[in-house]
Amino acid sequence: MELAVLNTQGKETGRKVTLSDAVFGVEANDHAIYLDVKQYLADQRQGTHKAKQRNEVAGSTRKLKRQ
Repeated sequence: MELAVLNTQGKETGRKVTLSDAVFGVEANDHAIYLDVKQYLADQRQGTHKAKQRNEVAGSTRKLKRQ
């Protein structure tokens, strides 16, 4: 696969680059891209969520409702 090289203004420079079809010629897997973006965004979150421990619950620690 041969592509033209562009400058910072988006105009062609006259040079061409040859890229491997084994790497750049495959069709993108949309679901794999979605999972990668989702993982990247999850890694950007601060992650300060927390559930209360048994000793932090105010009041009785017995089960309030029947199972």
